[in-house]
Amino acid sequence: MQRDPRPVSDVSSATGLVGLAGLFTWLLICRNWAAIALAFDLPGPREPLSGPYAALAALLFSGIPMVLWSVLVDRVHRRPSTGIDWDRPRPLSAVVDLSVTKLAGLWATWALIGFVYCIARWYWDGQYLFAMEVIGAAAVPLFALSIPYVLWLDRVLVEPRDGAWHFGAMLVGREPFDPEQVRIHWRAWLVKGFFCAFMISILPGGWNAVTSVQIDDVGSDPVEWSRWLTELLFLIDVQIAMVGYLVTMKPLDAQIRSANPHLQAWVAALMCYPPFILMGGGGPLDYHFGTADWAYWMEGRTALLWVWGMVLVVLTAIYAWATVAFGLRFSNLTYRGVLTNGPYRWCRHPAYLSKNLFWWLSTLPFLVTTRNPNDAIRDTVVLALVSAVYFWRAKTEEKHLLAEDAKYREYHAWMARNPTITRALGRALRAATPRRTVAQPAE
Repeated sequence: MQRDPRPVSDVSSATGLVGLAGLFTWLLICRNWAAIALAFDLPGPREPLSGPYAALAALLFSGIPMVLWSVLVDRVHRRPSTGIDWDRPRPLSAVVDLSVTKLAGLWATWALIGFVYCIARWYWDGQYLFAMEVIGAAAVPLFALSIPYVLWLDRVLVEPRDGAWHFGAMLVGREPFDPEQVRIHWRAWLVKGFFCAFMISILPGGWNAVTSVQIDDVGSDPVEWSRWLTELLFLIDVQIAMVGYLVTMKPLDAQIRSANPHLQAWVAALMCYPPFILMGGGGPLDYHFGTADWAYWMEGRTALLWVWGMVLVVLTAIYAWATVAFGLRFSNLTYRGVLTNGPYRWCRHPAYLSKNLFWWLSTLPFLVTTRNPNDAIRDTVVLALVSAVYFWRAKTEEKHLLAEDAKYREYHAWMARNPTITRALGRALRAATPRRTVAQPAE
């Protein structure tokens, strides 16, 4: 019997797993589309569906099963944390004025985010062009569907005057509003506006890489196998995470309860993503000068290539698992409930830990092709600084969550009492450290 039980997670393990099953179903269909189209005499191409719209469709195949499981099995819509009382709906006439004010705030928010998209140059270049196309096509339906959605939801919300309402009240000027609620509203939408565009922009690349590669071409090459599996796992991470950004809805208990209010948290996070990224080519935290990847240094050692490649795959699998475990609730810089299962039962930040270990083992920054020890020292120090950035991110996230939820404080304390990862590392270090021989006095 467990004497120190782990706090219950707000997300069931099955939620992410059914999304993963849906994603793999669509992936298999797309990879084998040529044979499927030929067998059923379907119109269109006789080749894998590796285009950007197939990547978008994958969001439906992963998102719909997760939504259905959450509602029908986990019954998340009945949780008090949704802020909804389904049993006592208000008459529509009682909420129309509230809903109009909320829609004013919501539409103004979307318009301002769209304005930023228009004037920010990086959104109209490279991979972001696809994101702008998708967001532009979705804008009109989103505005139209928001009307029945807000009217329907306001009837059952315990407190319909949320952040969007307070921002609308500020704009309309007829009722008093809470400036702090406006700030909470805008922090949440800044997260969604920034990361939704980024996530949509990277969907097509990973989808094309996974669906277009023929397994026969990979053969028995350990390097190609590890790279293809790693690409597949990154695809899983991006697809499930994108669903999380899209379904921040109270009826699914997946709403953003608060976005991180600390400036240092935003700085630490944004410096890891374009256009603010510092780790990119030529950036101040670029640790790749003169480096070659792991396969270069181990060329010709087949057994070592297999082992090293599989270690990298396992680390990437942990990284993807950390996202899948979120189910419908993945999002940077936000609090959307407490997660204690999956890899989070062993580590508070499994994604950051596995990602940084992957970079160290794949890059090997202390080995450089220039044969210049200064380059090796610099790359090693800079990658250590990158890892320090992620440590900083972890601490700023914990600061936010510890202030928000007693349940997270309980989980944080439980992890401190059950430090699985740090205990294992300590044992490994002790085992690897040679014991000192104590000199005995001569008799």
